[in-house]
Amino acid sequence: MATTTSSFRSRLRTATDRAVSGLAILATVLVIVPLVAIFVYLLIKGARSLNLAFFLQNPVPEGESGGGMANAIVGSGVLLGIASAIGVPIGIGAGIYLAEFGRGTKLANAIRFTADVLNGVPSIVMGLAAYSLIVVPQGHFSAFAGGVALGIMMIPTVARTSEEMLLMVPNTIREAALGLGLPNWRSVLSITVKTASPGIITGCMLAFARVAGETAPLIFTALGNSFWSTDPNRPIEALPLQIWVYATGPYEDQHRLAWAGALVLIALIVIAVSLVRYVASRGVLKGAS
Repeated sequence: MATTTSSFRSRLRTATDRAVSGLAILATVLVIVPLVAIFVYLLIKGARSLNLAFFLQNPVPEGESGGGMANAIVGSGVLLGIASAIGVPIGIGAGIYLAEFGRGTKLANAIRFTADVLNGVPSIVMGLAAYSLIVVPQGHFSAFAGGVALGIMMIPTVARTSEEMLLMVPNTIREAALGLGLPNWRSVLSITVKTASPGIITGCMLAFARVAGETAPLIFTALGNSFWSTDPNRPIEALPLQIWVYATGPYEDQHRLAWAGALVLIALIVIAVSLVRYVASRGVLKGAS
């Protein structure tokens, strides 16, 4: 009898394990299949419009065929550069404070709550805030205002991810560094942050990928520009803005370019994230750790 009961329990555990494993695999497939389908659809719709002119020429007037999105590609680079220069340092600094210096304090709890709230704020609200705080006082739209709006959107994700990655570092590492006579700030920067750097970089890339395709904040800040411009103090074009303009336009040529722009935008995000991950795992950071 005991043998029969033990055998039944063993079969039940095996069946449960297989069922849960199957559900996990099914969940993974349900996540991956839509992503692959979207990328394949973008390839089908956008690849035919990709040529040298797309990357080297500016948009042509409405109704004319040809042209490209060179100014939008460069403009996106300028905007994301400004956003990263604002969002990454502030976000990592906030994460370090939350994980290392402010544990249990009211200020840390307030910062954590604010970051969680900002993560759920619609992007258009960020654009309106940047419009009121920067565009209105300046009296004109600008790339700087767009970069600030995107940078503010990056901060919560970078801060919360950095905090979680730093909290995963074992306390024994901190104690060993302090036991060698290092001051606490030096231990945090040289040991703890370096140990958690792969996870922190992943968080930065998640924030980067999130804001790279945002359109709503840029409508109220960067506005767009049909001509070539890299001046941070002037309106500037961006891929999401140009895609939106072309996708809502009445001409078939514009629709084709919009699909091509969407494909290029996704490809640039994937390439940027992959390069940073490669450098983080095999490049300077690995050699320094």
